[in-house]
This record gives sequence, structure tokens and C-alpha cells, in this order.
Amino acid sequence: MVDSGSARYGDREGGSNYSKGSPRIRCHAGAVSTPHPARERLVALAEPVYEQAIGRQHRKDPVLPRTGGPAGNARLTAWTGLVLLVLFLAELVTALDVRGLMGWHVAIGALLIPPALLKTASTGWRIVRYYRGHEAYRAAGPPPVLLRVLGPLVVVSTLVVLGTGILLILLGPDRSRGGLIDASFLHKGSFVIWAAVTGLHTLARLVPAIQLAFSRKNAPVPGQVSRLAVLLVACMVAAVVAAAVFAGSGAWRSIRLGFHDHFRSPPGTHFVHR
Repeated sequence: MVDSGSARYGDREGGSNYSKGSPRIRCHAGAVSTPHPARERLVALAEPVYEQAIGRQHRKDPVLPRTGGPAGNARLTAWTGLVLLVLFLAELVTALDVRGLMGWHVAIGALLIPPALLKTASTGWRIVRYYRGHEAYRAAGPPPVLLRVLGPLVVVSTLVVLGTGILLILLGPDRSRGGLIDASFLHKGSFVIWAAVTGLHTLARLVPAIQLAFSRKNAPVPGQVSRLAVLLVACMVAAVVAAAVFAGSGAWRSIRLGFHDHFRSPPGTHFVHR
């Protein structure tokens, strides 16, 4: 007799082309029957992430009066995440030519700060409420284990890459390199890590965020006006921060040709961008 796993294998390969007693089927049956605890554990961890990532599985967030509770929190996080995604993609574009797009790189990096802090606050609020035993958040449950592991990496790498970026602006080109701590190296290294972990996080959460933000099947959740106001305030603060940081980054924008790393211009002379 052939086990069900072997029968499914035969169906995929054409069914009638493989007899029940063929060596290929018997080999597959033996492989299926061999236990692989580590692999099974990994599949069990990855499956809920995959199911949520493709929108097949949804977390049921309780709805509370006034603020919306977990459901309102999820929608605020989703909207903020989509705003961050647009800025994140734009920042990656500037990274392809940082020297030529230095002004844009600085401005978009500064725009990221308030929305990133807002998303960190919204997810942090959910975590605190869950672990403090709030009934509604306990009922909603935590995210899958793999996302719980990835989440802190996203938060830490985001704070480090934004923090080192601000540090570079404050130090200027001359003082950012060398010494005990190379701020430029830290920023570049943290940017690579941030792009990697944020990319993984985006793959897992993009579809659920879009469904929460735009699906017509979602019932209205209390607190929509308050959530929209919070997001608009974050965007306005981001614009102010970006303008201030851009104004203070003149020294960095003046070296967009890339000569600064290898040559020092004589006093009173300037490179002209053509």
C-alpha cells in the first residue's frame, strides 16, 4: 500500500505515469515517514507568517468603544506602516547614488523619523497592553513567533540608522570619520541591516496592512478621526524636521561630487556641480 503522501506525490507527477509499486514512490514514502523534528518545527513557525503575509489568515482584533482598542491600534499601525513604506522605498532609491542625491537622502531620512517613532509607539503600546494582561489585547493575541523575533530587530535598526544619520549631520563631513567611532561607517552598516530586516518585515506585513487600510469589508472602528489626526500631526512634524535637518546639512550637500573623501580643497575654493 502507498501512504497518502505518496499518493499526492503521484498525482502531482501525473498520477497514472507512476505505479504504486514504483521505486520512486517507495523512496518518497520512506522520506515522508522519516521524522524531521527541526524541519517540522520550522514549518510550524513559518506557516502562520506565510498565511498572514498572503492575506489568507487574519488576526481577530476586538473592537472597543471610543478608541477602537486593538482593532483601532492595528489600523493606526497599518496606515503608519504604509506611509513609512513609501518613504522607505524613496530612501532606497537615493542610496543608489548617495553623492548625487545627498540632499534628497538627508531630507527623506529626516521625514522617516516621526512616522517611525509613531509606529514604534503604536506597536509598543500593543505589546505593553498585552503583557500587562489587558483583556482585549490578550484576546487578540500576539503576532507569530518569527515576527516577534523580527520586530525588535526592526525597531533597533531603525533607531540606530536614524540616530547615526542625525549624528552625521551634527558632526559634519570632517569630524564624522576616524577617531574612536566612525559615525559614517556605523550609519552605512546600520543602513544595510535596517534595509534587510525592514524588507523582511514588509514582505510579511504588507498585504495585511493594505487589507486593513483599504478593504471595504472592514466594519467601521471607533476612533478613526483621532487616528487620522495623529497621523497628520506626525506627517507635519516630519516636514518640519526634514526642513530643519536639510538646512543644517549644507556641508554634506556641498560634497555630492565625492571629492571630499580623497582631496581637500584649498581655502576659499569650492567645487561646482555640473
